[in-house]
Amino acid sequence: MRLVFFGTPDFAVPSLRALIGEGFDLAAVVTQPDRPRGRSRSVLVPPPVKEVALAESLPVLQPEHPNDPAFLDALRPYEPQLGIVVAYGHILRPDLLGLPARGMVNVHASLLPALRGAAPIPHAILAGLEETGVTIMQMDAGMDTGPILHQVPTPVATDETAGELEVRLAELGALALIEALALLEAGALTPRSQNERGATMAPKLAPETSRITWSDSTGRVGRHLRAMDPRPGAWTELEGKRIKLFGPHQAGAAPPHTTPGTIVETEPALLVATGDGLVQIFDVQPDGKNRLAASDWIRGRGARPGDRFA
Repeated sequence: MRLVFFGTPDFAVPSLRALIGEGFDLAAVVTQPDRPRGRSRSVLVPPPVKEVALAESLPVLQPEHPNDPAFLDALRPYEPQLGIVVAYGHILRPDLLGLPARGMVNVHASLLPALRGAAPIPHAILAGLEETGVTIMQMDAGMDTGPILHQVPTPVATDETAGELEVRLAELGALALIEALALLEAGALTPRSQNERGATMAPKLAPETSRITWSDSTGRVGRHLRAMDPRPGAWTELEGKRIKLFGPHQAGAAPPHTTPGTIVETEPALLVATGDGLVQIFDVQPDGKNRLAASDWIRGRGARPGDRFA
């Protein structure tokens, strides 16, 4: 079966490597264009998927707009039978979805119909889910609404960050994809429609979404910090300057009448009041600087007991 692979970030790399390792016939790899990085924005950095594809001498296509007729014309000569989409970053329209003879399948990082959308991993942690997983889905024109082909669940650890969960789900997704393709080839997969009553959404995280609400419960504040770790980082302000916080641990009850957001202690790490208790913070990232241990930031006069995050 001749495949075309669509993907861009690190999350897509294990699936691409798995297809290569299993000897699938990859006609081409489609990814986003190289993007400028660095302070001067003068260095173009290729997507992780492109680097893997070039190392394997696979053809790479990088359309700015994959739904343009010009790109469809460029893809047709490769004669793909099936498209594989993993965190590509574009909504694909019916003309493109229908170009491969057998359509396209998607590796989605949730147990659909739960958490449809661009950010299922942080939203799984924000929601306090005890279980998530990956879904292999036949794509249609909707937002993660197509028939389910295969699902693999996995528990969410109580102290797991979005970054840690992403790594696990990327590997799990690669295994699930290979399983699904084997079942598909054997005629052993029966697509099933999603139950719309169980559908929830996981939209892209906006900057304001990642701001910490200190009046929330300790459990909710902790989930928020883990959901935003490492990207985009849960943030707050101290004396008008933005700072990101990481590594939360629940730490008991706050002193009576302590305003949420107040720094109660700074040794051995930040101890901050929430709406119903205390949360201990072990890593910080001041605006414009690198992430560092909270203890190092405190020694640099970053904060004192009685200061308040806003």
